[in-house]
Amino acid sequence: MALEIERKFLLAANPAELVRDGLITALKEQRIEQTYLAIDETQELRVRRITELGSGEVTHTHTFKNGNGLVREEVEYGISGGIYEQVVTAFGFQPLTKNRITAVWNGRTVEIDVYDQIHLSVLEVEFGTLEEANAFRAPDWFGEDISSQKQYSNKTVWKQLQGDKWKE
Repeated sequence: MALEIERKFLLAANPAELVRDGLITALKEQRIEQTYLAIDETQELRVRRITELGSGEVTHTHTFKNGNGLVREEVEYGISGGIYEQVVTAFGFQPLTKNRITAVWNGRTVEIDVYDQIHLSVLEVEFGTLEEANAFRAPDWFGEDISSQKQYSNKTVWKQLQGDKWKE
């Protein structure tokens, strides 16, 4: 199982302005729809439809994550569009939707998620080691470090969108 080591920041700036002002260089943008199939305190199963906005290419993934905070185990693999549709239809949940901008800042790849259903933009930075993540000093414009704040996690936001449909 691969380890995902990332820090997340509550981005207040408009990503288009960051590009215009030369703070980041945008590489690509994706449209992401994600639905969770099972969630508990430390584990999650989800599916995604990912559309590359530049090419229109569509892919689908199934992901298992284990853990909370900066370091989590992650297994992700591709699934067919048919399997994705069957799963999403069977559960009847509303997908969490967002645009993801992959960009370069200061020689490092960052991902900015801009959510549709709520007013939220999150900047993520991935690291090779926990030591590297802990030593990282973000510029002020990244915003508040929300890496360990569960209320900003995708699964928490998704559960809120489901209302009474989601029962733990």
